[in-house]
Amino acid sequence: MMKLLLTSSGIKNKSIHDALVDLLGKPIAESNALFIPTAIYPFPGGAGMAWQAICGKAPSPLSQLGWKSLGVLDLTALPSIDKKAWVPSVEETDALLVWGGDPLYLSYWMRQSGLTDLLRSLRPEAVYVGVSAGSMAASSTFGEAYRNPPNCSGSALTSEDIVFATPEGEISRTG
Repeated sequence: MMKLLLTSSGIKNKSIHDALVDLLGKPIAESNALFIPTAIYPFPGGAGMAWQAICGKAPSPLSQLGWKSLGVLDLTALPSIDKKAWVPSVEETDALLVWGGDPLYLSYWMRQSGLTDLLRSLRPEAVYVGVSAGSMAASSTFGEAYRNPPNCSGSALTSEDIVFATPEGEISRTG
C-alpha cells in the first residue's frame, strides 16, 4: 500500500517538506509526480485556479517543489481514455499530488476514473500527497460546510473503497 501525506494547505513549511522527502525515500529532484487538479473544477474560476496551481502561482506550494518530472492527471477525462494510455504513468509515479477543492466531486471522479481501484495496487514506495479536499477524499468520513456549495456530483469514499497501510497497521473505518 502507498504512503500518505495529508495536509490542509500543501507543503507550507520545512517539517512538512522534510516529511515528504522522508516518505519518498529520495530527494524531490529525483522523484516523478502527477498533479491531480480535478477537485477545484466545480468552483467559479476553477480552471484558472488549476492553472495557477500547476504553474506554481498558487499560495500553497506543491507542483513547484522541483520535481524531476511533473505530469497532470485530469480525472474527468480518464473514463474516455484507454487505461493503457494512463495507468502506467500512475503506476510508475513516485507521488500523486491531489489538489484541493470539493472533496465530494473529487471522490466521485476518483471512482469514475478508476483511480480509487488502482490506488490499492500501487507500489508501497508511492506517496499520496493530499491538499485540503485531496486529503479529505482519502478519508472514509468527511463533511462539507460551504455557504454556497458547488453544483456537482459525488459522495465520500468509504473504507471499502480504499484502505491505507501505516506502520501501525491498515487505516479503515467501517460504519
